Amino acid sequence: MPIRIIGMIGVTPPASDTQLVVIEGALSPDYVIEFAQAHETAGFDMALVGYSSSSAEGFLVAQHAAANTTRLGYLIAHRPGFISPTLMARKAATFDQITRGRLALHIITGKSDAEQQGDGDYSPKTERYERAAEYLALMRKTWTTTEPFDFDGSFYRVTGAASDVPPYQEPHPPLFFGGASEGALTMGAEHCDVYAIYGEPLATTTERITDFRAKAAKFGRTPGFNGSFRPIIAETEGAAWDKANHILAGMAGAKGWARQENIGAPVDNAGKRIYDMALKQDVYDSCLWMGVAKATGALGNTSCLVGTPEQVANAIVEYYKIGVSSILIRGFDPFNDTIEFGNELIPRIRAGVAAIDAAG
Repeated sequence: MPIRIIGMIGVTPPASDTQLVVIEGALSPDYVIEFAQAHETAGFDMALVGYSSSSAEGFLVAQHAAANTTRLGYLIAHRPGFISPTLMARKAATFDQITRGRLALHIITGKSDAEQQGDGDYSPKTERYERAAEYLALMRKTWTTTEPFDFDGSFYRVTGAASDVPPYQEPHPPLFFGGASEGALTMGAEHCDVYAIYGEPLATTTERITDFRAKAAKFGRTPGFNGSFRPIIAETEGAAWDKANHILAGMAGAKGWARQENIGAPVDNAGKRIYDMALKQDVYDSCLWMGVAKATGALGNTSCLVGTPEQVANAIVEYYKIGVSSILIRGFDPFNDTIEFGNELIPRIRAGVAAIDAAG
């Protein structure tokens, strides 16, 4: 089947060409439009709209971008717990109808306790996963039930809940999630459609796919898988590594993530996995580079693929072969890298995947 290629839009021009994070900063409405249109022109299927406890509100950013694009979908990061799940169901269904099916949601329970507390949530992480599971159950019920219903759970209670607006997509927009803790995996196995994994070596990615498929099968579900990478490409392999070293040198400056600027170690289980791998080895497989992960403490998506466009595209196709049918790629010079990926990388990825599909 065709591979889904996802980018990420920021809300303000980056401060440098070695930007680690793009979800914070003052809002530039014109830049949002230009960045979204660049993704659409480049051939991306979706763009992630991130979330932090200080960033611009993601749904409004995505709505603004969607109004100025025609095809690009939006993967909006959402943290359960701050608004009612029935209201969220109607909000998502409304967006999905207005955009004719261009919505997906990325469910996150909080990067860290300290960052979560910026929005007033002091619940421990284990409880947040339990709450998120109930939240998703109620949200999905709101999407798929045509008559008013009651719900009485540990975290949420409603009487006569209903939505006049169903989602445009059936049965509902795709639900992504990430995480490596048991709470995250249990929640995702029961309620989510796509498991988003930071870029790991092919061998451990295969293990995680196998394990999670077994977890989801207990709920009668067949999940998809997304891999997240930072491609660093150039005309020659040597030039790509020169570029990678330039980016690594830039990590000594501001990362662009206000609440984690002074943190030098992972703050979640998924990041700990990447950091441990980075400490053991710099390069895995053909061109999976962990230099930035080691330098930053694996804060966020820091797994890189370094090489020529052909080498990086071939590396991504290898992930497709093991079951990763969705890829999130973004660069350190976000806007310009989006254009370069559209010209040099995305056509090669799609051609490689098409060849595999044609071969059966």
